[in-house]
Amino acid sequence: MDARALAALAANPGCRRRALLDGAGVDKGALAQALGAPANFGQSQFAHQRGNSFEARVKADGGADLVRLLHERLRDGSEPPGPGAVATPDLTASGPQGRTARTALALREATEAGRWALLDHPMVSLDVAGSPAFLEPDAVVVHPDGTWTVIEIKSFPMVDGSADPAKVGAAARQSAVYTLALERVASMIGEPEEGGDAAEAAEAANRADRAPVRVRVRHQVLLVCPKDFSNLPTAELVDVRKQLAVTRRQLDRLTRIEEIAAALPEGTTFDLRLTDDGRLPTRPVEELTAAVDAVDAAYAPECLSTCELAAHCRTRSRAAGQVEALGRGVRGELGGFTTVDAVLTAAMNGPADEAPTGDPAVDALRRAAALRAEALASRPELASRPEAAACR
Repeated sequence: MDARALAALAANPGCRRRALLDGAGVDKGALAQALGAPANFGQSQFAHQRGNSFEARVKADGGADLVRLLHERLRDGSEPPGPGAVATPDLTASGPQGRTARTALALREATEAGRWALLDHPMVSLDVAGSPAFLEPDAVVVHPDGTWTVIEIKSFPMVDGSADPAKVGAAARQSAVYTLALERVASMIGEPEEGGDAAEAAEAANRADRAPVRVRVRHQVLLVCPKDFSNLPTAELVDVRKQLAVTRRQLDRLTRIEEIAAALPEGTTFDLRLTDDGRLPTRPVEELTAAVDAVDAAYAPECLSTCELAAHCRTRSRAAGQVEALGRGVRGELGGFTTVDAVLTAAMNGPADEAPTGDPAVDALRRAAALRAEALASRPELASRPEAAACR
């Protein structure tokens, strides 16, 4: 699981299918391809290369320009970092557990030093539905006052000081996941703020044979983007408190992965049975479909931009006539109606001028059906066409 997957999972916590597949490390893109419903989103190779080039430019010279941008946006009256004032600790270690431990040590040492420090691609962990997820932010800056700021570097442009709201929102949700994971690190290595787990922090400090230090993860992340379609960086602070609260609440509600797996039929597997060269799946589509359908999904149109299996889930949702395929807003308005057939039956089961049934959804549907019939009656050329007269 990466931060994007966790942000998408937190936005749709009712989808057991995604929780299980992500927790098990299943390649959902390859699975969707084998099912005949490949994902149609993701970065092109050109965009990926452009993003890597921009990130390298931003972090050049030991991240001095990046820290300068952060200081300029903070406007907190603190002293700006001077030449050579930004430390860049080495985070090299073997395996994700080793890198996570090395990151925690580097964060503590930088905080105790009381100086600017830039951690390039640190690794932090987060428990998700009983399974550890290792996350890699673009960068984390340690301030001289002991606070930490998440840095999110994106390749979409910031024109006249503003960027695409949808992309900024996605970056904020992703950054909230990093912030949540860093708060866990802060609670273990530092003296927590009021309301924190002091016992846990003291125990961690005793294990390290050091006095606790006061640390705090800032709830404003620095979003760095190209300025006006150039390759020059610009940045803005993004408040992620709302996204952080939602992510924390939704992840806490996730069913534990082992509970989902225990409810599956014996022998369920998502193995594609690839050929010896690892390129082509040999498992029958019918078997794969049955395995995927054994896990409940919670499809919504928003999934199309966040999940590789969304096209398959949409097809199955439409085939079953589920109203979720029309969007969460529509689903909420329809109350207890879960299928399109049930909606149409309720709409056509009586005239709108009858006495109210007491069910707001039924009354609204009948009124809508009456208005549609009235509109068709006023246009004879439409009423004579079967495809226009039928409710679809």
